[in-house]
Amino acid sequence: MKNLRIPPKVRNAIENGVPVVALESTVIAHGLPHPHNVETARLLEEIAIENGVIPATIGVLKGEIIVGMTHEEILQMLQDEPLKIGTREISYAVGLKKSAATTVSATMRIAKLAGINVFATGGIGGVHVGDWDVSQDITEMAKTDVVVVSAGCKSILDVKKTIEFMETFQILVLGYKTDRFPLFYEGLSTYQLDHVVESASEIAQVYLAKKELGIEGSIMVANPIPDEYAIAESEVEGYINQALKECEENGITGKQVTPYILSRVAQLSDYKTLRANIELLKNNVRLACQIAKELTVISR
Repeated sequence: MKNLRIPPKVRNAIENGVPVVALESTVIAHGLPHPHNVETARLLEEIAIENGVIPATIGVLKGEIIVGMTHEEILQMLQDEPLKIGTREISYAVGLKKSAATTVSATMRIAKLAGINVFATGGIGGVHVGDWDVSQDITEMAKTDVVVVSAGCKSILDVKKTIEFMETFQILVLGYKTDRFPLFYEGLSTYQLDHVVESASEIAQVYLAKKELGIEGSIMVANPIPDEYAIAESEVEGYINQALKECEENGITGKQVTPYILSRVAQLSDYKTLRANIELLKNNVRLACQIAKELTVISR
């Protein structure tokens, strides 16, 4: 496919049934501060390799979509001050030869184009508080057939409406060893989940059953941050309220809100949230690797 490059290592893995996990680039470009972003990108790939899985970090470099960026290509993308794109903006970045970091929605769409079925991220986007603002992540999950492993969503969103939207759009949410919806680095919310799984094997079986039945859309695996890294919701709420107030005062809106809040909350928390963010990413990659390997075994 023109403008889509899959390096030999990733392509060979896909074609030969070797497990592959997709990783997004927005967390590198817009979710974590330098140099933690570059270090984390390398660390997540190392975790995948240690678990016997091929990592495929997805991004756009000067209009070329790359499914499996090298460390040098990631650095080049960062130097280009990349756009932050969802599915809607992929063609804009490609057509005008822009460099861009892919969000959950864009990473999912590109992963599926490449033939990758499992994607690990931090937290999904959802319904924002206040003015009408719904992330493309939800609409993309409603139609793209991928397993998305995440630590739920950030509490800066309207969590109740986010969960309701996923139900409305027929996005199956599986709580991994929990019946409560996770809130990113704040641990578990009070919102109940209808469906719980206890193993990567069960997740793989559900996903394959969905494919066989021809049911479109993603499975979102809600994987809570390990307890030892969770930060109390009341503590984070104070940081978030301060950051939201600053957004309003400085006219920060739309796609710029989440990156600003994450960065500001990290500063206000003396970087406790940053450490938690990195730990939940690592946790999600490990589970995604288990799922990818189970899918490979069951599909043989």
